[in-house]
Amino acid sequence: MNATATPIKSETLVVIGNGMVGHHCVEQLIEHGALAHYHVHVFGEERQRAYDRVHLSEYFGGRDAESLALGEADLYARHSVQLHLGVQVLEIDRERKEVVTSAGRQAYDRLVLATGSYPFVPPIPGAEGRSRLVYRTLDDLDAIREAATNARRGVVVGGGLLGLEAANALKSLGLEAHVVEFAPQLMPVQLDASGGEALRARIEALGVGVHLSRATQEIVIGEEYAYRMNFNGGEFLETDLIVFSAGIRPQDAIGRSAGLDVAPRGGLVVDNHCRTSDPDIFAIGECASWNGSIFGLVAPGYSMARNVAAQLAGQHYEPFTGADMSTKLKLLGVDVGSIGDAHAATPGAKSYRFIDEASASYRRLVVSADGKHVLGAVLIGDNSYYDTLLQYAQNGIALPKDPSSLILPLSDGAPTLGADALPDTATICSCHNVTKGAVCCAVDAGCVDLGELKGKTKAATGCGGCSALLKQVFDHELSARGVAVDKSLCEHFAYTRQELYALVRVEGIISFDEMLAKHGRGHTGCDICKPAMGSILASCWNQPIMDPSLVHLQDTNDTFMANMQKNGTYSIIPRIAAGEITPDKLIALGAVAKKYDLYTKITGGQRIDLFGAQLHQLPDIWGELIEAGFETGHGYGKSLRTVKSCVGSTWCRYGVQDSVSMALLLENRYKGLRAPHKFKLAVSGCTRECAEAQSKDVGVIATEKGWNLYVCGNGGMRPRHAELLATDLDDETLLRYVDRFLMFYIRTADKLQRTSVWRESLDGGLDYLKDVIINDSLGLGAELESQMQLVIDRYECEWANAINDPEKLKRFRTFVNDERGDPDIHFVKERGQRRPVHANELHLIPVTQEVL
Repeated sequence: MNATATPIKSETLVVIGNGMVGHHCVEQLIEHGALAHYHVHVFGEERQRAYDRVHLSEYFGGRDAESLALGEADLYARHSVQLHLGVQVLEIDRERKEVVTSAGRQAYDRLVLATGSYPFVPPIPGAEGRSRLVYRTLDDLDAIREAATNARRGVVVGGGLLGLEAANALKSLGLEAHVVEFAPQLMPVQLDASGGEALRARIEALGVGVHLSRATQEIVIGEEYAYRMNFNGGEFLETDLIVFSAGIRPQDAIGRSAGLDVAPRGGLVVDNHCRTSDPDIFAIGECASWNGSIFGLVAPGYSMARNVAAQLAGQHYEPFTGADMSTKLKLLGVDVGSIGDAHAATPGAKSYRFIDEASASYRRLVVSADGKHVLGAVLIGDNSYYDTLLQYAQNGIALPKDPSSLILPLSDGAPTLGADALPDTATICSCHNVTKGAVCCAVDAGCVDLGELKGKTKAATGCGGCSALLKQVFDHELSARGVAVDKSLCEHFAYTRQELYALVRVEGIISFDEMLAKHGRGHTGCDICKPAMGSILASCWNQPIMDPSLVHLQDTNDTFMANMQKNGTYSIIPRIAAGEITPDKLIALGAVAKKYDLYTKITGGQRIDLFGAQLHQLPDIWGELIEAGFETGHGYGKSLRTVKSCVGSTWCRYGVQDSVSMALLLENRYKGLRAPHKFKLAVSGCTRECAEAQSKDVGVIATEKGWNLYVCGNGGMRPRHAELLATDLDDETLLRYVDRFLMFYIRTADKLQRTSVWRESLDGGLDYLKDVIINDSLGLGAELESQMQLVIDRYECEWANAINDPEKLKRFRTFVNDERGDPDIHFVKERGQRRPVHANELHLIPVTQEVL
């Protein structure tokens, strides 16, 4: 039901608080034309203007206060809004209708309190200085950064949303991170017990220690670290700094002291119009208590801000009647989603659960007693299901006959709810209350650019969780109107990956900077375009990944040509083509592993993996392996990993072809080939299929007449069975078809797209692929073969390239001015080999203790 308010002209409006909600209120006042009725003063206690707290952790990733700031710098000045930064409001004089600030008094006719909340720090003896840090403001983050200087370990007290964000911040500062939670699970408000356990498993796998059901009794001086946290039950944990993120409390002190009604659990009591007990004073965001609830997400605060701004402008507005607390986010790189009644508290509610203990993935679907509607959901490990489930829950869409199908793995990925199935009233962006209908109206008004759509509607500019759904709806509406959909790679390149590949080939572009200057926008690129261009350049010209034109485009694994492990060490995977190895090479591997005390394991791809090398040891280990006849196995790259083989006709009584020789030929041909995604091959010597070729990107199976060729299979999280492309091929034809297939995939696939997903996206499917590869329907056969030959001819072992270049070797140091290793990397012995000390073991066992 709508309500109407009558504006009062030429009055003074004071907004206390310049956080996200307070700023949004000002934006809405401007948009609704309320500044024609009010002189507006905004008081912010912080020195910085309003900034994005949702992405606060990115401050440690290189973003500064200005890049996090909300709105244009001159927004307030342009609209004659008086912004008072660094000014604390001390008191509200309701009788005189003035606010008392650290800079004087300011009269008001209407007052909006958007003071937010403050971090709760339990009264623990010894919590002071660097053992009493909090994670709330930019100043807080500066204090954490300073405390982290020369620190080794950091602890976060609190395993909720902000606590896990803070733990991620500590990791980004190079600290060993631990989380201490009073409850028996992580994120107890949003997740059920199974979801909390799955999240714990994933976070511990990332090297973060998780300590549940722990109450800190006191903090004292530590022995090995600066502080010791003594827990109930006699256990303890030592650390160099402690960040408290044990919940929030409404910042209601000035309202409380002014005599406004306060809820029993804190927060200024407001009605459906966000009015406090004083009709001239409103409260919005985390300082407000509606119906006994405090809303700690940005979307409900924005809803309150819109409510108040419309009232003050004398326009129709929707009364505030609560908010959806569903949330989708990535914590420490782990997908976490919570929708509606995640705990199945509704009477009669039923649950469907999918649990994958191997990958610590968990999904729970909560449905109504009659099984017709979604009430809630929990997602850990894969948020691709989130948007669909949220729309089912928010719009009362009838469930399919088998509701479990909405959370079960499918061969073509998570189930999706088409944009055409959503009603116009479906909320796309909950932060800014943008519906599908609003998106349609923007398209009808001529909006054909996603960035322009975001600017007009504000959709996806809050938490950003709706970005994928917004693009899906936007693209659908454009296509429905016959408008070509923009498929730009990112904001820096108005091209698809396939188009960028073509530009590189046609123009002979050999560096990212050259591509950016000729065909891009901006000066630096981003996390989307840089690795994509690095892959394209390597695929085309096979330059060593450490070359100056490529090295800055890579992630950690490619940069150091080794896979980083959970304790900061690296694994080394030399190439063992086709799994064939001589006794001398086996002995050499054993000697290197023994010399450097590396954990050794035979992989599923018929190679030997060496774990536990520190950064400064990598060049020395590579040198010894190269001397023994090995080369890089590219276990770190989006490239050929392995070519698995059985022993074939050489030894096996069932073998009909020499599978080992063919596997050697294929691996040595395609080693070093970079692609949109990693890819694997296998060769089986007969149809008994011991090499499991039909689960590989390229699978070859021997027949009496030659070889059958299978393509586009894979294992992993979404296994695919390969499909038969051609039969009874001779060696030469087999190589020609594989050349064409791989190069066509590299040329036309999207970024990070596996061959199986690429195959599904091809119009015409396998028949089309057969036409292109076998019948050369596009006339590209000779060109694809020529491009592949260029890559083959330019192959160079990247390990050898690096150790022969003194400048490149400078990268392989733990400390810039010291050649020592990392003193904080610890191991224990287990089953005769060393393994990393688990994060939760460091305070319980000496680092020299062996586990037998």
